[in-house]
Amino acid sequence: MTAAGVLTVGALAAAALPGSASAGEQGGKGQGHGHGHQHGRYQDVQLLSFNDLHGNLEPPTGSSGRVTELQPDGTTKTIDAGGAEYLATHLRQARKGNAYSITAAGGDMVGASPLISGLFHDEPTIEALNKLDLDVTSVGNHEFDEGAKELARLQNGGCHPTDGCYTDKTFQGADFPYLSANVLNEKTEKPLLKPYWVWKKKDVKVGFIGVTLEGTPNIVSAEGVKGLVFKDEVETINKYAKELRRKGVKSIVALIHEGGFPASPNYNYDCDAPGAGDGISGPIADIAKNVSPEVDALVTGHTHNAYVCTIPDPAGNPRMVTSAASFGRLYTDTTLTYDRRTGDIARTAVKSANHVVSRDVPKAPDMTRLIDKWNTLAAPIGNRAIGYISGDIVKDGTESPLGDLIADAQLAYARTLDPETDLALMNPGGVRASLTYAASGAEGDGVVTFAEAFTVQPFANTVNLQTFTGEQLIQALKEQVSGSNEAAPKILQVSDGLTYTLDLTKSGADRVVTDSIRLNGEAIDPSASYRVATNSFLAGGGDGFTTLGQGADDLVGDDDLKALEQYLTANSSAGSPLAPPAADRITIVR
Repeated sequence: MTAAGVLTVGALAAAALPGSASAGEQGGKGQGHGHGHQHGRYQDVQLLSFNDLHGNLEPPTGSSGRVTELQPDGTTKTIDAGGAEYLATHLRQARKGNAYSITAAGGDMVGASPLISGLFHDEPTIEALNKLDLDVTSVGNHEFDEGAKELARLQNGGCHPTDGCYTDKTFQGADFPYLSANVLNEKTEKPLLKPYWVWKKKDVKVGFIGVTLEGTPNIVSAEGVKGLVFKDEVETINKYAKELRRKGVKSIVALIHEGGFPASPNYNYDCDAPGAGDGISGPIADIAKNVSPEVDALVTGHTHNAYVCTIPDPAGNPRMVTSAASFGRLYTDTTLTYDRRTGDIARTAVKSANHVVSRDVPKAPDMTRLIDKWNTLAAPIGNRAIGYISGDIVKDGTESPLGDLIADAQLAYARTLDPETDLALMNPGGVRASLTYAASGAEGDGVVTFAEAFTVQPFANTVNLQTFTGEQLIQALKEQVSGSNEAAPKILQVSDGLTYTLDLTKSGADRVVTDSIRLNGEAIDPSASYRVATNSFLAGGGDGFTTLGQGADDLVGDDDLKALEQYLTANSSAGSPLAPPAADRITIVR
C-alpha cells in the first residue's frame, strides 16, 4: 500500500497460475497486475469497472468527492477524487498495453444526478459513457426513476417525449447494452432488456449477466416500476449462467446492482484479513456465497462503498467481489486469466485492486468539451443564487444538519398549503449531497445556487400532505429500525418541534423509545390526528415505510426542490446567511 496508484490486492494476488504459467511470468504493465500473457494457453483479460456514477460528470464536492486511503504506517490520507475528465484519463491510461480490455459497470450510471445531467434527463451522462468506451452495464434502481420507457430511450435513443431535443442533434442513446436479467415485463414475463451480453476478441469470450437488486420496488417510486417484476438475483444469475455455458461461454462475470458494507471506510483496506471476505457484510456477502461456481467474478454496487474481497463460491473456490465506491471516485482493475484450453477463467490467478480517480492527471479534452457544452445550456438555470449559508451544511450523520433543513423547508412549504400541518419527515436517501460553503464556481463563498440545490434534491418528488393518527405516526418512526429496515436502519430526518430518543443499544422497533416522542414538547396522543408532510416517495410507502403510504386526506403540492428554494430565499441573505442546524432533535443512545 503506497500512494493512490497501488492499492490492497485481494488474497489471490500472489497465487500461482495453473499449468505451465506462474505468477512470476506475468510481467506486464503496472504494479504486478499481470496483463502480460499475450500468447499460449493463458490470456490475461483486463476488466475495468466502476459503479454508481449518478451523472457526476463534474468533480463531486465535499465528502462526495473524496476517498480515504490507508497509509503503511496505519494513518489515513484524504484524496480529492472523481470527475469524468479525470476518469476518462485514468481509464485510458490503464488500458494502454492491454489488447484484451473490457470496461463494465454495476448500475446507477444515471439518476439522482447533478443539474448538468439531471436537467437533461441524463443524456449528457450517456454521451460521456459512450466516450469512456463503456462496454456493458447492469441496470441500477435509479435507472427506473423515470420509468421503463425512459430507460428504453436511454438505451435506444430519441428525443425526450415531453422536453424534446436539447440540441440540433437527435439523442443517439447508449452505445453499450444495459442488462436487466431479473427485471421482467409483468405481462410477457420476459426480461425488460437483454439479460446477458458476450464480449469476444479472437478466441476469447467473456459473458456478462446483469441484475439489479430484487428490492428495487421498495426504493423507487411506484410509478417508476409500474408493470415490472423483480426476481431473485441469485436464481436469475444461476439460470443465465447455465444458458451461457450451453452456448459455449464458460467465462462469466455477474454485474450486480447490490452491495455490501465494508469493515473499513478506507478504500484500500484488506478485505480478506483475517479470512477471505471477512471484511464485508450485507446482502452481497450472502449473494456471493450462493451464486453458481460457473460465475467467475462479481462486480457490484448500490451501497456506494469500496471493497475488493475474495468470497468463496458454493464449491469453495475463491472468487472476486468488487465495488468502486460511487460518483466516479474509483475504478477497479481486475485481471481475469483466460484459459484457452478450457474456455474458463483460471480462478487462482484472478487479481483485483481499486484505484483512485485522482485529479493530478491531465483532463481528457473530449470530456471537457462535453461538459462545457451542457454547462452552457444549463448555466442560465443553474447559476441563479437562491440562498446564503454561513458554513457547510452536511448530509452526514444519523440525523444530519441538511436533513433537518430540508424537513424544515418542507414543513414551511406545507403550511402554505395547509396551515394546520404539524410536522415533516424526510427520507435520508433523498439527500444526495452536502451544501458546501466554498464556492463551486464564480458565485462566491456561502452562495447556494440552484444547481447546488438540485444536486441535493434531484428526484423531482412532490411535497405531499397526509393525515395520520398518533398511533400511525409512532409506528412509522418504529419502521425506521424494524421490518425491512432492521438490519440497516433508515432514520428519517425530522422537522423542528419533533423530538425523540433512539436507543441503539436495543434491537428492532424497541430502538425508538415510544415515551420520548414529543411534538413541541407534548407527548404524541395515539388517538389524535396529525397532519404530516413527506415527499411523494415516502407517501407511496417507499424505503419500507408502509405506514406512510396509508395516510388520509392526501394533498399533493409542488416539487420538493421548490420547497427548499423558497425556504432558503425566505430565510437567508448575503448579510444574514443561514447557519447550519444543530441536528439535535433525535437523542441517540449508543
